[in-house]
Amino acid sequence: MTEKPTLLIVDDEKPTRDGLRAALEERYDVYVADDAKTAMELLESENFDVMLTDFRLPGEDGLKLIARAKSLAKPPICILMTAYGSEELAVDAMKRGADDYIAKGRLQIDELEMRIARALRHQNLETENVSLRQQLDTQFGMENIVGKSPAMKEIFEVVQQVAPTRATVLLMGESGTGKEIFAKAIHQLSPRAKQPFVAVHCAALSPALLESELFGHERGAFTGAHERRIGRFEQAQGGTLFLDEIGEIDAALQVKLLRFLGERTFERVGSNKTQTADVRLVAATNKNLEELVKAGTFREDLFFRLRVVEIVLPPLRERAGDVPLLAQRFLREFAQENKKPVNEFTSDALELLMKYPWPGNVRELRTAIEHAVVLCRGEKITARDLPPSVRAGDTAAGDTGRVLARNDLTVKEAEKQLIARALKETNGNRTLAAEKIGMSRRTFHRKLHVYHLEGF
Repeated sequence: MTEKPTLLIVDDEKPTRDGLRAALEERYDVYVADDAKTAMELLESENFDVMLTDFRLPGEDGLKLIARAKSLAKPPICILMTAYGSEELAVDAMKRGADDYIAKGRLQIDELEMRIARALRHQNLETENVSLRQQLDTQFGMENIVGKSPAMKEIFEVVQQVAPTRATVLLMGESGTGKEIFAKAIHQLSPRAKQPFVAVHCAALSPALLESELFGHERGAFTGAHERRIGRFEQAQGGTLFLDEIGEIDAALQVKLLRFLGERTFERVGSNKTQTADVRLVAATNKNLEELVKAGTFREDLFFRLRVVEIVLPPLRERAGDVPLLAQRFLREFAQENKKPVNEFTSDALELLMKYPWPGNVRELRTAIEHAVVLCRGEKITARDLPPSVRAGDTAAGDTGRVLARNDLTVKEAEKQLIARALKETNGNRTLAAEKIGMSRRTFHRKLHVYHLEGF
């Protein structure tokens, strides 16, 4: 059964208190107090959703009580009642934090219930918006990372644990899963956050150029080396060096990288002088390094040095429940960038996004949403605004284009399964289950009713 909102009535007149309690207790879990001191004791011991207080109280008046209530960590909605109605008092009440103001002489229970319900809806919307922003923007303190699926939450926890250390991290996952974003998160959550984050994409350069790019070179080291150049290791001094597509480096460079990981030393190309660098290394690959080791193209000792902590990022098709969150994030970004009043998806569009296998992962989803925003002619993204491949449910994009059975779900079915799984994993603990999937307690209880999961 859904929990009732909690309501505190503060009034020194017993008939008023009792009358309001009798009128409101069917919809609310009602508490009463006859003065500000008693009210504050209750407010400090319980979390209240709403406080309905008279202006005239013994000792401290209702305005001071509201100001104190609003200073709490979880302040209630505050509605001021008074028989001494005036515009000045109303303005003062709002300045002190009152959410609404009602004159006792015109007090009608129906109107009061309507105002309380309206204030609660507004508060719930704000709470859910804050929760969503936290999920979208600062999930566990990691900017730009979106995900509430169990797999992603496990990764967030690992990132939190490893970030403050000096450990080398190996990020593994398909192209487009966000490896560089996670590398930046590890850097930003570390004591090195104020120092440089330097990224090198190893596959973009030839072996000779990559060595110079990483370690630097002296003047005259090779044709075209007209001056000394500082390499990326030195540029990243005190910070983090991110080596993307680490599986592409050749055998000679693997030896030099292995030496750096063991001794934190290197030489610039064309120099015999040993340099040192205090650099934290994070590497990434979309290849199976163990298979490369077996094939003899990647050093086993380097592989073990790199994967002190290994984080495997799941493809988007394996976390379909995160697609709506990501899509909404990208929708906001591109609507603002293109100055278009697009703010949501139709249910048909969301279903297509959930069913598509996303062989290009998050990167492909981002491009698809940009496409949709640019072509959208209204305030909602419709199915026809999505790229043809998404509308067709194209699964022919290589072996990563397989659609898992669980992707053939409507948005509601996927959400229901997500909630049921969270309840199972927490042994029916609703509070923990709601936290596990990043949903407010109130919304979680409402969803239990909607999906008939109350008896789970």
